[in-house]
Amino acid sequence: MNSQSRRIIMTRILLVDDEEYIRRFYVEELSEEGYEVVTLASGHNLLRKVNLFQPDLIILDIKLMDYDGLELLQEIRCHHHNLPVILCTAYDTYKEDPRSLAADYYVIKSFDLTQLKKAVLRAIQANEEIQLTGTY
Repeated sequence: MNSQSRRIIMTRILLVDDEEYIRRFYVEELSEEGYEVVTLASGHNLLRKVNLFQPDLIILDIKLMDYDGLELLQEIRCHHHNLPVILCTAYDTYKEDPRSLAADYYVIKSFDLTQLKKAVLRAIQANEEIQLTGTY
């Protein structure tokens, strides 16, 4: 097993989306890539769950039934400022919202997960580089 395969297998992703079929689909696709994926259907107690699971990356929907994903993003940044976050939404209009700039990547939901998978890999590689060099 090469170092990239080992790194991907150990990568933990926390997926926050209120749509069950999206969670199932993304878990299936990302698990096939070797990621460990835990899902949440709500933003309820998100920070506590981040502390318990200690993900390497969060994929966060913006339009959650019970929470505003952009507000959750701000909370994540306040407590875990170096944790990579990918906003994954069906709406491109939020890309112009200044709060979206706190995310590492902004991906439009699609059944073709090519863009999401690329963003996941780039976020993981960038975070590893930061940890290796010690620069933030």
